[in-house]
Amino acid sequence: MLIKIAKPSDLCESAVTPESTYLSRRRFMGGMAGLGAGLALSGRVRASTDYSDVPDGDAPAWLQEKLDASRQRVIVPDDPERDEIAPFDDASGYNNFYEFGSSKSDPARYAGNLDTQPWSVVVDGEVNNGGRLALEDIASPPRFEERIYRLRCVEAWSMVIPWLGIPLAAVIKRADPTSKARYVRFETLVDPEQMRGQRSSFSLIDWPYVEGLRLDEAMHPLTILALGMYGRELPNQNGAPLRLVVPWKYGFKSIKSIVRISLVEEQPVNSWQRIAPEEYGFYANVNPRVDHPRWSQATERRLPNSLFSPNTIDTLMFNGYADEVAELYAGLDLRKNF
Repeated sequence: MLIKIAKPSDLCESAVTPESTYLSRRRFMGGMAGLGAGLALSGRVRASTDYSDVPDGDAPAWLQEKLDASRQRVIVPDDPERDEIAPFDDASGYNNFYEFGSSKSDPARYAGNLDTQPWSVVVDGEVNNGGRLALEDIASPPRFEERIYRLRCVEAWSMVIPWLGIPLAAVIKRADPTSKARYVRFETLVDPEQMRGQRSSFSLIDWPYVEGLRLDEAMHPLTILALGMYGRELPNQNGAPLRLVVPWKYGFKSIKSIVRISLVEEQPVNSWQRIAPEEYGFYANVNPRVDHPRWSQATERRLPNSLFSPNTIDTLMFNGYADEVAELYAGLDLRKNF
């Protein structure tokens, strides 16, 4: 199902980035019939992507079929000079995923051996239709949607990434929330054997990593569960096989490698909120007028950049998605509810 949002954030891909960077839509190479015995043996498909300089993926057959069949749907603020898609190497090689370490390079270095197949997600809490669902069932819509979104880290760096996934609202609706459901709570995988950061005695996080949204935020059309990026499945370091993407909030809200989605009555206490509540609030909306206690949020470093070309730009309210989401916070003091 396509989402029609007639706002400034509707944009065709040719206006976002040059044709040399973004080529054509993915094609399903040869069709499922042509895969033959290889599928029967492994259940996985190695397929190329039409994004420039992106390594071949290695998705399960059912996921690759959906990735290739995905219809194009681009939602990104209309500023092509500002919003060129980041190179895949930046998006996959520079990120925070503390389950694998605190350095920006640790996820890419150590997440490769994470076993993401099979994968299941528990949907529970204030729902009438919960249970443990295989990833294939979570991703039951026949087609994914592609969303090109800004990602703004609370650490004041940012990039633009093309995601593939489904609206979180689709999963919530199937779960049939009760009248008591007011928030959505998420948990990431706990597996110290595979996630070396969870074995570290220096970690401040009480695992599992927890995040949360208000129910209306979770149901908003911009909120998605991503299973792919750059036309292929998610790399492990980017939260494979399932991560949240909420583009108007700081990046730490977009929890990775999700194993539980709970509809709850009380506001969840999120992991960073528990560690440093004076620095990390529940909402974490991108707001250039409310600084982090230790640095300004008025500007950001747009990746890729360098020492000689810092690529510093002004941060926009709600990360540039104010037309779509500002009404969610009408009457709310955003300095107190940061």
